[in-house]
Amino acid sequence: MGKTKKTILIIAGSILLFLVLVVLFISPLTKYLIEKYDVSYTGREITLDWAYVNPLTGYVHLSNLEIFEQDTQKVFFKTKGLSANLAMFKLLGGTYEITEVTLDEPLGYVKQHNKLFNFSDLIEKFSSKDSIKTPSETTKFNLLNIKIRNGEFHYNEDVTPITYFIKNVNIESTGLRYDVDTLPIKFAFSSGIGTGDVEGDFTINLKNLNYSLGVVVKQFDLQIINQYVADLTNFGSFAAILNANVNSVGNLNSVDSISNSGNFTLTDFHFGKSKNEDFASFEKLVIAINELSPKNKIYDFDSISLKKPFFKFELYDSLDNFQTMFGVDGNNVSAVNANENKFNLVIEIAKVIQKISKNLLTSHYKMGRLAVYEGDFHYNDYTLSEKFALSLNPFNLVSDSIDKNNKRILMSVKSGIKPYGDFNAQLSVSPKDSSFFDLNYHFIKIPLTAFNPYITTYTTFPLDRGAIEIKGNWNVNGGNIDSRNHIIVLDPRVSKRVKNKDTRWIPVPLAFAFVRERGNVIDYEVPITGNMKNPAFNFWDVIIDVLKNIVVKPVTTPYRMEVKYVERKIEKSMNMKWEMQKSNISSSQERFISKMIDFLKDNPNAQITITPKNYSVKEKEFALLFEAKKKYYLNSKSKNESNFKAEDSVAVAEMSIKNAGFLNYLNSQVKDKQLFSVQQKAAKLIKPELVEAKFDLLNKARVSEFISYFEDEKVEKQVKINKSISEIPFNGFSYFEISYKGEFPIFVEDAFEKMNELNNEKPREKYKLGRKKNNTVN
Repeated sequence: MGKTKKTILIIAGSILLFLVLVVLFISPLTKYLIEKYDVSYTGREITLDWAYVNPLTGYVHLSNLEIFEQDTQKVFFKTKGLSANLAMFKLLGGTYEITEVTLDEPLGYVKQHNKLFNFSDLIEKFSSKDSIKTPSETTKFNLLNIKIRNGEFHYNEDVTPITYFIKNVNIESTGLRYDVDTLPIKFAFSSGIGTGDVEGDFTINLKNLNYSLGVVVKQFDLQIINQYVADLTNFGSFAAILNANVNSVGNLNSVDSISNSGNFTLTDFHFGKSKNEDFASFEKLVIAINELSPKNKIYDFDSISLKKPFFKFELYDSLDNFQTMFGVDGNNVSAVNANENKFNLVIEIAKVIQKISKNLLTSHYKMGRLAVYEGDFHYNDYTLSEKFALSLNPFNLVSDSIDKNNKRILMSVKSGIKPYGDFNAQLSVSPKDSSFFDLNYHFIKIPLTAFNPYITTYTTFPLDRGAIEIKGNWNVNGGNIDSRNHIIVLDPRVSKRVKNKDTRWIPVPLAFAFVRERGNVIDYEVPITGNMKNPAFNFWDVIIDVLKNIVVKPVTTPYRMEVKYVERKIEKSMNMKWEMQKSNISSSQERFISKMIDFLKDNPNAQITITPKNYSVKEKEFALLFEAKKKYYLNSKSKNESNFKAEDSVAVAEMSIKNAGFLNYLNSQVKDKQLFSVQQKAAKLIKPELVEAKFDLLNKARVSEFISYFEDEKVEKQVKINKSISEIPFNGFSYFEISYKGEFPIFVEDAFEKMNELNNEKPREKYKLGRKKNNTVN
């Protein structure tokens, strides 16, 4: 027994010593083997500080593991620590099970060039080249309790190029089992650029690729989109913040299999020429989804609301602001889309949205509320002799209870029109067939003078008075139209002809003689019939009125002249118009000033107050263009300021801003390729201080010219000049507003009384209310 016990102790001691030696030496041996055979097995250099391997417990830990890029010393992946536990006893039963894997503070780099990634070589190297195994050969492998702690991962694509990374990456999963198809994952990370946090749960069936996803996104900065936008545009800037709480199920092999619920919120959206100049923006977009399932043809939205959207469309001599950005007809986008080696996230998102929404109209769709609040939509045209600008602001659209099962969808639109005007419309449309709808619309208080850039360019005759009102209703059944449209132009009046080489001559005064009726209005009904593809416009009302005017107007000329005389008398008593960039007073204005002087002499206690109201935006535009043309003129004529004479000034004023020599000069002086209009380039060429100085001189000259008449007659103390006001006048010209204190001039009272009489007479009585609500003077 003593000998046997001794033998057993020796054997046990030997085994224990062997195990101790194994534990002591296997760890450095593991480090040695990894670093010796790394390239031959992986094609990569691998280093680590130390390794710990315990074959008794199955525990492995690699400290500061680094894997390098293929054939370089650049880090591909590294981690502060890689730990794993192997279930040793289950090996005896033929099951390979790693009970836990933990990566501490991993740092990884994904790099892409065309379709190749910096890990493509690893995929190729470790791809199985064996034939598909039969079920009996299935390996029993479990990988459980996977954890990634505080990771950071970078993505770089050098063709577009794209640079982005996420940080604070934490991932947990109960892991994979050979006899279970689903893999559950919990994840959380933060944006590496800007703000934003994401967390969620993801479960995927590895056999059929069905998945479910629940994700919460908080204040996520979408700066990465800006890099993809740069690939699609010649210039541009994008910014937005995303918040979301979404649940999705679907299949990775089929985009339209997705079914979503939850909400998306985009805030501080900006897209445009630069960070300081937007083409489109909005404060907030909220999309609340009850169920969105393209496969099941269900589009059920709780609501979609858009707050403070902004959109600007501009026309230049060539192209518009969006074509200058995306190329002619979107060529930049087409080129990127056609490049199979390029991945562009913006295009891919657009494709997904297109696939998801392609069956919308043939599906069951429902929306509790669709709303647009406080919109601001701008249209600018720089192709004319002067800039034309119009905007819808504030624009509001509301539609409740949109449902395909309803008989009708009702939509209401209300908007202001800048500089003046209002618009409202009501639409009732069949949700099953959009060729059945009813539309009522009304435009009101729109000044004719707002369209002077077009009117002057195409006729040479600007208008200095008048208002437009348009209203109508459309009843469309199966595409067949029954429409009545009523156009009223109140008190239109033609101003002096503008001599400019940009303009084309059309005798507007003669045209007005045919189309304007006896009450100084243009009033036409324009029915539209036919169908949506081939509408028929009925102009009989217009033709009959023109023929009637030819016969009736000569007889009523004295009446019309009387109306015109009284209108002008009242206007001159209330304001004095200034022609653009002019400070001289006309002979008719002189006659009125003389009457005012006589009135002040006869009434020493009376006082008049003058408030200069300047069309500053337009006056400064004219001054800017004049100075730019003048600079070109001096250069082309080898002149300087000292020998710039009156006839030179006239030549510059009449010079077209589309003059080829001037445009070439402007392009040679202004090298900024993101300036597309003459006005923008001129603003770069001419210092703003010079334009302001010229504008101030003009205003002072007008005041000085006006007050000089009163000073000559020693009644200037009865004239008070207020501080000037900048505005966009309804009549389209800068003017002096005149108000009276004390006695009111008899000739003015008489004119108002006479105007009241005329307005109450038959030709004008019909439009009395219209004149009042459309801001016309009388």
